[in-house]
Amino acid sequence: MCGFVGVFDMRQRRTVQQELLQRMNEAQHHRGPDEGGTHIEPGLAFGHRRLSIIDLASGQQPLFNEDRSVVVVFNGEIYNYQDLIPELQALGHRFTTRSDTEVIVHAWEAWGESCVERFRGMFAFALWDRNSETLFLARDRLGVKPLYYAQLPDGQLLFASELKALVAHGGMPSDLDPLAVEDYFALGYVPEPRCIFTAARKLPPASTLVVRRGQPLPEPREFWDVRFAPDPAIDAVAAEEELIARLRESIRLRMISEVPLGAFLSGGVDSSAVVALMAGLSKGPVNTCSISFDDPAYDESAYARLVAERYRTAHHQELVHTDDFELVDTLAWLYDEPFADSSAIPTYRVCELARKHVTVALSGDGGDETFGGYTRYRTHLAEERLRGLLPQSLRRSVFGGLGWLYPKADWAPRVFRAKATFQAMARDSVDAYMHNVSILPLAARQKLFSGSMRSALGGYRADDTFHRHAARAQTDDPLSMVQYLDYKTYLVGDINTKVDRASMAHSLEVREPLMDHELIEWVARLSPQAKVRGGEGKYLLKHALEPLLPHDVLYRRKMGFAVPLARWFRGPLRSRLRESLLGGPLMATGWFNQPYLEELIDNHQSGVRDYSSPLWALLMFNAFLRQYAGDASISPSDRAA
Repeated sequence: MCGFVGVFDMRQRRTVQQELLQRMNEAQHHRGPDEGGTHIEPGLAFGHRRLSIIDLASGQQPLFNEDRSVVVVFNGEIYNYQDLIPELQALGHRFTTRSDTEVIVHAWEAWGESCVERFRGMFAFALWDRNSETLFLARDRLGVKPLYYAQLPDGQLLFASELKALVAHGGMPSDLDPLAVEDYFALGYVPEPRCIFTAARKLPPASTLVVRRGQPLPEPREFWDVRFAPDPAIDAVAAEEELIARLRESIRLRMISEVPLGAFLSGGVDSSAVVALMAGLSKGPVNTCSISFDDPAYDESAYARLVAERYRTAHHQELVHTDDFELVDTLAWLYDEPFADSSAIPTYRVCELARKHVTVALSGDGGDETFGGYTRYRTHLAEERLRGLLPQSLRRSVFGGLGWLYPKADWAPRVFRAKATFQAMARDSVDAYMHNVSILPLAARQKLFSGSMRSALGGYRADDTFHRHAARAQTDDPLSMVQYLDYKTYLVGDINTKVDRASMAHSLEVREPLMDHELIEWVARLSPQAKVRGGEGKYLLKHALEPLLPHDVLYRRKMGFAVPLARWFRGPLRSRLRESLLGGPLMATGWFNQPYLEELIDNHQSGVRDYSSPLWALLMFNAFLRQYAGDASISPSDRAA
């Protein structure tokens, strides 16, 4: 696991100063504390920070082909590199290292842009081919590894693993994008390809960018997408056996390492499945890491211990106090962009614990998206069944009126909380799902933003992102559709971002076997009923795991990886919240409606409503502004499209 930076002159062949390249590279030193390397030639500069995992002795980067005409900087792992080496050697390529990095340069020589279609793994890389004067940027299929880029007004193209490295260059315009702000307060993150800075972009997952000097910057090209096409020929019993075999293979590939390796173990289905199958593949006890909380409402450690004891793992557990809220500024620096998933706090802590014992950790991330585990999926399917009873024109008029008239009743028993249901019934499927996952729904965001901010948005709504992806999903099945939306947005922008930055902060490599693209392609061929059936999520996965895991682990109520935000904002963070949101840089932007901010704070702290999620989003946005107050322009850019 590593980090890289680069500068490419798209107009001329101006030389990049070593000091500038070094400054950018060192901005992400935490991603690779073991070694650093640079390469500079006219019009091009590469920098790399290395966390040594495979071929410790000779896998340094930047790495070249035989005649040094092709050079690459790479972050990630190509898990099938051992299969590709003999194939490339048969084509005449000579290897001088045992690293997966060298596979990339020779694969480029052999297969060109389509080389990425041969790679099985998590990756982001930049490759320069001097003979064809081509810069090639690529990102893995599920967006596990990040890649930012920005074209400067003087024609230079910057790219890096983290946004802070682009900022360190000093030449990137720092206007904030109002569209990204709208996205953030809807979703809690800025979804690809947008970035909080107007001048920068994220390369989308499963995409490449081919850049040639003297030509305009092209649009990224997508090389893979998940397609939901249920195969009725797949037998249920055979599917369980094949699922376990595929999981075992994915995990085996991710256990290749020359440094200490282990796994996160939360006590949930996904991480427990990974540990159970690792135990069958490992010669010795598996290193497992979990955290416990001093509040039983958030503590899953007993379930983690059940699995650890069953498989006799070398289990490491540490207590995290639920008042562990002093990471706000650390997280703002770490994530570069505003990021409102509060589970970043325990994720940071479990990565901190894991790094004391291992350098590589396997996780269960991606299991909920792939196998249908989220509670919101079951809610959406229930709403879809109701929506299917009436045409949308009738639903909009009838249920839209009821939703407007019916009072909000978060305090009441669930049976009386009909307002959200009425509102969901009035929407189409995509808008309803967007509403369900939003931190602040559209009407609330319109009240949150000032008139000048709404004007800067030019009619843009974060909902447009979901509709753009939905148009490409090629499925009419409601479960498959929301899984597809999560693959494109939440998994990449939230889950993968959270884990990448938290793990890299501690120089820990995290591998996600449940995000193996071949596994995902196979699961996408299963019927929706194999994923959610009878109100049970992960139906097939749980049945397949019954011989391997305790019943209480498989079928207990899902808890999640949460922190007690509501209590924090009514207790230890009560004063800090009010001071930060009403007296800090947040209000200085002129983007926000102060009376509505006061309403959110007052209603939450009085116990009338639970506004903990939007208040956390506001607090983290304020922390982001403090981080970049000296660099970022505290006004939205003029761009409104």
